[in-house]
Amino acid sequence: MQFLFADHTLDTDRRELRRGPKPIPVEPQVFDLLVYLVRNRNRVVSKDDLIASVWGGRIVSDSTLTSRINAARKAVGDSGEDQKLIRTIARKGLRFVATVRTQPNGVEPPHATGHPQDEIREPSRPALPLPDRPAIAVLPFINMSGDPEQEYFSDGISEDIITALSKLRWFFVIARNSSFIYKGKAVHMKQVSEDLGVGYVVEGSVRKGGDRVRITAQLNDVATGSHIWAERYDRGLADVFAVQDEITEAIVAAIEPQLYAAENFRAQRKPPDSMDAWDLVMRALSHYWRVTRQDNIVAQALLEKAIAIDPNYGQALGVLAASHTFSAHMGWADMATVALIAERAARAAILADSEDPWAHHALGCVYLFARRFDDSLAEFELALRLNPNFSLAQGYYGLVLSYCGRWEEANVAARRALRLSPRDPYSAIYAGIAAYAQFVGSNYDEAIRLAREAIRQRGDFVGAHRVLTASAGMAGQAEVATAALQELRRAQPNISLAWIANQMPIKRDADRDHYLEGFRRAGLD
Repeated sequence: MQFLFADHTLDTDRRELRRGPKPIPVEPQVFDLLVYLVRNRNRVVSKDDLIASVWGGRIVSDSTLTSRINAARKAVGDSGEDQKLIRTIARKGLRFVATVRTQPNGVEPPHATGHPQDEIREPSRPALPLPDRPAIAVLPFINMSGDPEQEYFSDGISEDIITALSKLRWFFVIARNSSFIYKGKAVHMKQVSEDLGVGYVVEGSVRKGGDRVRITAQLNDVATGSHIWAERYDRGLADVFAVQDEITEAIVAAIEPQLYAAENFRAQRKPPDSMDAWDLVMRALSHYWRVTRQDNIVAQALLEKAIAIDPNYGQALGVLAASHTFSAHMGWADMATVALIAERAARAAILADSEDPWAHHALGCVYLFARRFDDSLAEFELALRLNPNFSLAQGYYGLVLSYCGRWEEANVAARRALRLSPRDPYSAIYAGIAAYAQFVGSNYDEAIRLAREAIRQRGDFVGAHRVLTASAGMAGQAEVATAALQELRRAQPNISLAWIANQMPIKRDADRDHYLEGFRRAGLD
C-alpha cells in the first residue's frame, strides 16, 4: 500500500519513503512510527499507543521517543516548530494532520498537474496489505465456562500472548484493542486477515471447572486455511496467575518456531533471484536449526547475502555472529579465526538494533569465548529481558553459568530452555548443557544420562560426546568411557587434552582440571 501526502509517498510494501521520485533514508523504527501515525491519522495517538505498537510494549525512554519523533518529522520535511504534518496535542499525544490518499502498489502517483492534495478524499478503506514482516493477530480466547465472571481469565491469556509475541521483534503483532473488536463475534479468518492485514491468526478457548482449567490454542495460516499448530493444556488452578503465565509462555514458545517454519516454506517457493533479506534469513535459520557443520556453512552464506541486501539487518548480523561462535564451540572452526568475524557482526547487530534479543545473544556468545564471563552473562540476561521466551539464549545462559562453576543455576537454566521449547531442534544442545552442569557438580550418573539423551536426539552432537566421555571416565565406567571416546573421536577428530584446555572457556582452574582428568581416565591424551 502507498500513502500519498504533500509531495511524499510512504510505501509500506517496499518499506520506502520518497519525496517525489527521490528515496529518503529512514531508520526502521522511524519508518514504523510514520506508518502507525499515518494509518491512525483519524485520531490522536498517545505515547502508550506508540510504545505498544512500534516498540512492542517495551520500556522506552522519553529521550528515545522524542528522537524518533523528531527523525520522523525531519524525514517528511516537518519540524517541531512548524508541525505542518505531525502535530503535538498537549498532554494527549500526536496526530498526523496532512491530507492523505491511499493507492495500491503498482499505481503511479499523480502528476503535479493533477488535483491538489487537499481536494482528494480517501476512498472507502480497502483490505489492509500484509506488512513486510509476518503479521499475526491473537483473537480473544473464548470463555467456555458459562460464567461471565471468568472473562478476566480468558482475556488475560489473550492479552499476555499478544504482549509476549510482541517481544519477538521480527513479527508484526496486532495490538490488543484491534484484536479485541472481534470479542463475542463469530468471524471468518479471511475477514480478520483483510481487516487487520495479517497472514496468521491465533485463536483458542478457556474452560474452567472447579480447580482445573483446560486451554486450547491453535495457529492458523489464513492463506491456506490450514492449522499450522494446535495444542491443549490441562492444569490445576492452585495459583491462577502462575498458571496463566505458564500457559502463555508455553503457547508463545511453541508458536515461534512454527511461524519460522511457515515463513521458510514460503521463501523456498520463491525463485532464488527474487528472495529479499527476510526470505534469506528464514532460509538461513532453517539450516541453522539443523545443527550440522554443512548446514551451518550454508546458513552463513545465506546470512551474508541478506546483509549485502540490508547492511543494517540486526537479526541477520546476530545470527551470523552466533553461527560462527557455535562453529568454534563444536570444534568445526578455530576460535582465533572466527572470533573477529563474530565480534564484528555482533557489534554491528547491536548498532543496528540494540533491542533485538538475537544481537545480545550473539554478543553474549562472543564474550563467552573471549572469556569475558561477567559481560557474557549480562548480555544473555539482557536478551532474556527483551524476550523471556528466547529458549536459545536461555540455554546458552546456562552454558555460561556452568563454565563459571555455578552448576546448580546452570542446570535450572538449561532445564528451563527445555521446558520453554520441548520440540526445539536445539533441545539436544540444552540437554548437553544440563549434562555438563551435572558433571561440574560431580553428579556423574545424571551427567551420563543427560549426555546419552542428547546423543539420542543428535548422534553427531560433539558436546554431548565430550561430557559422556569425561563423566564415564570419572565414574570409573571403563567400557562406557572407551566406547564414548571412540565416538567422540569420530565426531570431533581434532579432540585432544590440549584442545580442551585451550579452546573451552572454563573460568575456574579447578573445573578445567576436573574436566581434563575425566578425559585422561577415559584414555584421551
